[in-house]
Amino acid sequence: MNTYKIAVIGGTGKSGQYLIQNLLKKGYSLKLLIRHPENFTIQNSLIEVVKGDVRDETAVRSLIEGTGVVMSTLGQPKGEKSIFSDAAENIIRAMNHYGVSRYIVTTGLSVNTSADHKNERVKMATDWMYQNYPETTADKQKEYELLFESHLNWTLVRLPLIHLTEENFPKETSLTDCKGEGISAADLAEFLASQIEDSEYIRKSPFLYNLKE
Repeated sequence: MNTYKIAVIGGTGKSGQYLIQNLLKKGYSLKLLIRHPENFTIQNSLIEVVKGDVRDETAVRSLIEGTGVVMSTLGQPKGEKSIFSDAAENIIRAMNHYGVSRYIVTTGLSVNTSADHKNERVKMATDWMYQNYPETTADKQKEYELLFESHLNWTLVRLPLIHLTEENFPKETSLTDCKGEGISAADLAEFLASQIEDSEYIRKSPFLYNLKE
């Protein structure tokens, strides 16, 4: 039995489901923030469900109370205004309130940091996101800036296309560039879980990607 209880946001999403299964296999107790618990089908004594939305500060506080680590694979809900900075503000406030410091969260390739040396393909992908999804792309950058300004021990993992597969492949991280075009959801879940105890990327934003065979 692992001593940490982990608060998870986005656990019902496509990649989030892989993360939940990985954490359960490792014996972690989980608190999940879920909008529609009636649609959640996993039955496990290690899971506690909190009904609510990440934009609701009361629900986020309820989620984080009594936990030691917060993890998020939050996606953008269709038809709603961009969610990422609103979520970050509520999560940061609640974590500060309860004295929880470790936050592990995923985002896209479009986020820029001062350490970056993005290759031309990634630069083009970033430009394309700003042209086609300007609101959410700018909001993800704002999320990074909110984390950077916070006192949390955050890790913001930047990802290429996620492939929904249980298969594992060679993977690599980089703080400056994304040299792969995809990441297996199983590899992503394993990496996120590894960061609970790993301090290498605290207050950093690594790219994570699979290497071509």
